[in-house]
Amino acid sequence: MLDRWDAVIVGAGHNGLVAAAYLARAGLRVLVLERRSRVGGASATEEVFPGFRVSTAAYLCSLFPERLIRELDLPRYGYHVYAKDPAFFTPFPDGRFLLFWQDQKRTCGEIAKFSRRDAETYPAYEAHLEQLAQWVEQILWRPPPNLARMRARDLWEFGELGWAILRLEEPARVSLLKLLAQSAADFLESWFESEEVKVTLATDGVIGTAGGPRTPGTAYVLLHHVMGKVNGHRGLWGFVRGGMGALSEAIAAAARAAGVRIRTETEVQRILVRDGRVLGVGLANGEEIRARCVLSNADPKRTFLTLVGESELDPEFVHQVKAIRMSGYAMKINLALDGLPSFKAQPGTHLMPHHRTTIHICPDMDYIERAWDEAKYGRPSSFPMLEITIPTTYDDSLAPPGKHIMGIFLQYAPYRLREGDWRAMKEAYADRVMDLIEEYAPGFKDRILDRHVLSPQDLEEEFGLTGGNIFHGDMSADQLFAFRPVPGWARYRTPIRGLYLCGAGTHPGGGVMGLPGYHAAREVLRDWRRRRV
Repeated sequence: MLDRWDAVIVGAGHNGLVAAAYLARAGLRVLVLERRSRVGGASATEEVFPGFRVSTAAYLCSLFPERLIRELDLPRYGYHVYAKDPAFFTPFPDGRFLLFWQDQKRTCGEIAKFSRRDAETYPAYEAHLEQLAQWVEQILWRPPPNLARMRARDLWEFGELGWAILRLEEPARVSLLKLLAQSAADFLESWFESEEVKVTLATDGVIGTAGGPRTPGTAYVLLHHVMGKVNGHRGLWGFVRGGMGALSEAIAAAARAAGVRIRTETEVQRILVRDGRVLGVGLANGEEIRARCVLSNADPKRTFLTLVGESELDPEFVHQVKAIRMSGYAMKINLALDGLPSFKAQPGTHLMPHHRTTIHICPDMDYIERAWDEAKYGRPSSFPMLEITIPTTYDDSLAPPGKHIMGIFLQYAPYRLREGDWRAMKEAYADRVMDLIEEYAPGFKDRILDRHVLSPQDLEEEFGLTGGNIFHGDMSADQLFAFRPVPGWARYRTPIRGLYLCGAGTHPGGGVMGLPGYHAAREVLRDWRRRRV
């Protein structure tokens, strides 16, 4: 083994692997250390049931940029995405349903069942989102300037940002700035009259979020979730062949081809620091590994409060890190099924278009808001919002013939419970979720072969997500861009010289995106060339 590495990366999540690949391609000697037995972090495929390969946590792909796919040549390493079509299926208690297709005319035809006015409005709504997404996409590709500890470069970049906003057409400029503080409900109500249309679109505003559709700031979360592309189509999401772990494995293969070494089942216990300078990492087995720089793919709280330690940091900085809101509200349930469910709104157990969608169980906006009302006071929602996917309707490599995998992403299951403990109650709560689906799809429970439940506490313990927060911190306006992870340290560097953050707790935030790792690598290389590392 090398006595000293140029860069050690803590955690083989997809962002850490992206950073490793770009650093190695620039000529650095890079070592990645991963606690679990496989790469990918929360973007992994695991055989949790015999013969079934499950995307245990992350389950859909859209935000990972086509540019990174191209530059890392990921298709060469087996990466392939099936674009969802139709995109959404929302069944309603009265037997009606709504389907959203890739084809806009077909979607408008569906919307017209509920509102002709909304069907006429929908193309303008999509065009408006496209305009906003194109502008925000520019921001995703640039490191944010620092608000505190500002230097000339930060002032220049703030000026560039202001000029870019001024170049927007006035309606788009006003809408963009309102989005940061607006709720998803208010944003959608300015466009549509149909409750069924609004609730179907509103789900993108609350996924992984500490808030309901009427919570200020959820409009930006909605935009964040429609900014991605699959096969060149904006706003589409898709299933990775082989599960989400296949994306991580493809990035890892690209990194190894560039010379990166990856060690799994290797837990980093601490980041070694002396006199404000990183020295390397110390492992749980007592081994110490020296490096000129360390990149942490862990969230900011885990990085600074656990791996570095408060004694090595300024008390004010520690206070800011502790103040990051990082309490999760999501649960993931994975099921093995012996066939497809039959819905009241669309009967039939043979493969039908709605089986290939994201299926929403949330009949109206008040339903989601009431679910959030319970959760914000520490109670799991009695009637949670469900996002259901069946990846085996596209990918036959994941399950035995005739069998299926179902993933259920659930809002809201608060990490901090007012009463009880997730270990004791998660299976009973999962039973409640099964009963809820049964109301929409009679006979569904008889098709369940096995079940795997990940509570917020499990997400923390299994994947190192502090508070069970899938985004490494809330995606609210005061925790985005120059405020992420904390003001003054938005450019992936930290108060410890040679220590960088490369995970979702940095700009541009959560989701399987890869850009935090990409930007962190570029900032490391900038410092490397200037001999600041």
